Formats: sequence, structure tokens, C-alpha cells
Amino acid sequence: MVKLNRIYTRTGDTGTSGLVDGSRVPKDDARLCAIGDVDEANSAIGMAAVAIGNGPLVDALTRIQNDLFDVGADLATPGEDFAPSSMSLRVVARQVERLEQEIDAINADLAPLTSFILPGGSPAAASLHLARAIVRRAERSAVAASHLMSLNPIAISYLNRLSDFLFVSARSVNGNGANDVLWVPGASR
Repeated sequence: MVKLNRIYTRTGDTGTSGLVDGSRVPKDDARLCAIGDVDEANSAIGMAAVAIGNGPLVDALTRIQNDLFDVGADLATPGEDFAPSSMSLRVVARQVERLEQEIDAINADLAPLTSFILPGGSPAAASLHLARAIVRRAERSAVAASHLMSLNPIAISYLNRLSDFLFVSARSVNGNGANDVLWVPGASR
């Protein structure tokens, strides 16, 4: 259990941050950039949940926010052994599979796309689209970091699937796609 008595520690004042194993890396390290983008995505999902209000989707988003803390902990754990243990929290395939099941369930009620859609429609849908775009950035950051160090590929898959979940969720809150704003190529020429 985490217990924080003090919020500031001063340990980061030199421009470094600690990883799970106790090592310190510069705050602009690729791993920390990915972790920061995951944190930003988590905050955006919180804003989307507030815009939606309550219900099963908000419950799913709250679970996903918890999962994103798991993703952050996973990314902050150096090493090449991605099996969860008492010493390392790792994202597991079941978390990705749950997202896939939820995507399929939401998508079953959506009309097929006939155009790309613009992020918008309703405040809740726009918030979900913004969260989706931030998750995509987090995924790109994690992929970039994985070229420099070993990162759990399942954590990266989770981010990829999460952006899909947020996309279909945005369509769902937009009247199951009825209130989606369609892209009209070249409309303002």
C-alpha cells in the first residue's frame, strides 16, 4: 500500500527521477516521457468521465484509470522479465483482452463508418476523443522508448487497444454514432 506523508521530497530537484528499482534517470529520459504521457492520458480520461457523468462507461473509465497506473508502474520498472511478481507490477494480456471485449460490445451497437469523423459532437464525445489522442501520443512515446530499452510489449498493446476503446466510446456517447461529425474532404477549399 502506498502511503505519502510528504508530497515533496526534493529528490527530483537535480533533474532526475526514481524508477521502481531505485535507480535514477534524467527527467527527459524516454522512459519518463512515456510515463508522463500515460499520466496525462489518465487525467484526460478523468475529465471525460466527469463530462459523461455516471453509468457503465464511467465505471469502465475508472477501471482504465487504475490500469493506467499499472502501465506507469510497468514502464517505470527496468528489466527484461515482464512476468508479474511480488516485486514488479506488470500489465498482463487479460487487461488487453478485457478492452477488446468491451470494444466489440460497444462497436456492435454502432453503425459502420462511412467517413472519418471529426473529434466532437458532444462535450463527452469530444473529451473522449481528446483522451484518445493523448493515449496515442503515450503509445508513440512508449514505442520510441522501447527502441532504447526493454519495455513490456503488453503495456504498449494496452495503450494501442485503449485508443480504440476511447474511439468507439466517443461514438457511443454521440448517440451511437448518429451525432458524429463527419469529415468532408476538401470542404473549405
